[in-house]
Amino acid sequence: MNSSAPRLLRRYLWTWALLTLAIVWLALAAVAYYTGLDEADEILDGHLVSVAEPLLHPSARLLKATPQPAAPPARSPYATVYAPELRLVVWDDERVVWDTHGIAALLPASLPPGHHTLALDPAYPALTWRVFVADASADTTTARRVAVLTEMGWRQHLGTDLAEDIVLPSLVLLPLVALLMAWAIRKGLLPLERLSDQIAALDLDAGQTLPEQQPFRELTYTVDAINTLVQRQQLQLQRERRFTSDVAHELRTPLTAMLLQARRAREADNAADRTQALQTVEQDALRAGHILGQLLDLARAQSLEALASETIDLCALAQRVLADHAPLAYERHQELALDAPPRPVKVQGHATMVELILRNLVDNALRHTPPGTLVEVRVAQTPQGTGTLAVSDNGARAGAQASANPGMGVGLDLVQRMADAQGIALQHAPGTPTSPHQFTLSWPG
Repeated sequence: MNSSAPRLLRRYLWTWALLTLAIVWLALAAVAYYTGLDEADEILDGHLVSVAEPLLHPSARLLKATPQPAAPPARSPYATVYAPELRLVVWDDERVVWDTHGIAALLPASLPPGHHTLALDPAYPALTWRVFVADASADTTTARRVAVLTEMGWRQHLGTDLAEDIVLPSLVLLPLVALLMAWAIRKGLLPLERLSDQIAALDLDAGQTLPEQQPFRELTYTVDAINTLVQRQQLQLQRERRFTSDVAHELRTPLTAMLLQARRAREADNAADRTQALQTVEQDALRAGHILGQLLDLARAQSLEALASETIDLCALAQRVLADHAPLAYERHQELALDAPPRPVKVQGHATMVELILRNLVDNALRHTPPGTLVEVRVAQTPQGTGTLAVSDNGARAGAQASANPGMGVGLDLVQRMADAQGIALQHAPGTPTSPHQFTLSWPG
């Protein structure tokens, strides 16, 4: 049997329901037992009183003194849990006139009227007795006292018997209750099983969602969450398709140009045309390689999303990235500048991913702007202690010539994805003839 197989929810609920039922049954048994003991106390005390009162009546004064039995008589065959065996002692003028079990000598000499719990025999301290003592009214000619006794063991038997009468019927019904609970749980989970079938039948590619009307409110919450997830997936799929289309267009353009220029080079009649065609092939190959490099950066960034956050010095990072792009800026006749405070500006994030973001922003600014453009990286710290990183260029200023390699924004899509993965806000300010084209990264507080 596979130990890793998922458990059945209905069996899990049934087990907990049975455990709860068992706890309730045990609590019921305990309450019934202690309630039975309390009721037994009241019943026995009342029984003792009811036996003593007739002996105090004047008509009972005909009792004559009888000798005490040499040994206790045998237990009555008529005694039961609800009819306990009683011991009676009657005094007239402090003289024993009736002692049913020879127990008068064990009673204390002075015992006030009322109920008492006593241990009469020192040889048996665990054997306790419930005693009721009553005196006749003062207007009688003879001072009579009556004591009625019974063993406290009858109380335990009576309490246990009452508890059993309450608990045993419920114990007999437990198997039936367990079967009914299993049926009820299975019946109650049917709407969830139907919802599972509906979820399994969803066509996610078509954006199909679950019906919002559900028979239970809890299922409505689940359906809302699933529909929200489907909608988010559809948006993600749309972004993926748009991104794939952009990449295909970006790659198709240089590849088509390379094919045409390769044919031109092969069919050229003179060396100058052949050399120009080969130079164009080289530029298009570099462009295609750059797009593939961006795709590799995207794959690398997605593999880094699960890494732990670390402290990043934005000033040192900006200096390193600008130093790496200095040859490209020199080749394209462009300028690089860094505006950063003298103190480190530290933020939390994935260092490699933040470096990829900055490299792509600087690279796009250099490749997609005309010669003579100033590309500036600005590092700043907000009053709240968070950091910002901005990349701007003046490629959109008046009089600037259009870039020969405008691109389709694949790198910007990559930057947006990596920023979203780290919770970094990315703001884009399009350039105008009087303001620079700028991307700003803002870290949360």
